Amino acid sequence: MTGMLASVRNLKEAEMVCRGGTDIVDIKEPRHGALGAVPLSTVHRIVDSLWEKCLISATIGDLPADPPVIEDQVMKTSETGVDYVKVGMFTQQHIDDCMPGLISCARKGVAIIAVLFADTVFDIDDVIRGVKSSSLKGIMLDTAGKSSGSLLKHQNIFQLEYFVNRSRQAGLLTGLAGSLSIEDVPTLLKASPDYIGFRTALCSDRERVGCIDKDAIRGIRNAIPALQDGLYKRTSSS
Repeated sequence: MTGMLASVRNLKEAEMVCRGGTDIVDIKEPRHGALGAVPLSTVHRIVDSLWEKCLISATIGDLPADPPVIEDQVMKTSETGVDYVKVGMFTQQHIDDCMPGLISCARKGVAIIAVLFADTVFDIDDVIRGVKSSSLKGIMLDTAGKSSGSLLKHQNIFQLEYFVNRSRQAGLLTGLAGSLSIEDVPTLLKASPDYIGFRTALCSDRERVGCIDKDAIRGIRNAIPALQDGLYKRTSSS
């Protein structure tokens, strides 16, 4: 079954989406880019408040393809206690130079999600092999340019099904996101990702940098069948 991921920028928003039934609280700052980072002090507060209620992920920011910088930020973010650390593969250089080095972080027990962008060019099969060989936890398909249209503008359902199926065959957690709307949910559920991520659709007037809206949370939650099998229960290895 497919879970709901909600991206938030502070504790207030995190508490709102957690009460609204989201499966993963995802911490990022939309004003700072596709995967803009929130101050680690804020991440700590969210983890301390919600650790027993929801799984939590956090981004490390829109960083350049500098392996030592990325690995350092991965470890600092992991030390806050989040369940997953999301790392953007913005360019081929990120994929070639930075992703292999993340194996050292993964071997220390960090559950890393590699984020790919549908509005950039990459070979999905090569990336999946790289994610697998680097011992990362999962892979997510998002969009980098939020003004370029939603995920479904860049990838059709057959391409998304291929992405999910190939990733799952490699034993990876799979996610889909990228300026999605509630109207996109029925189509995306056909691909059966492990989770679908939202920010814009949860905000007032569908403004990505706006405030989270309770009614919007309820609408998205009702559109995605609630998980029944405990897929998102925290385990000792997460």
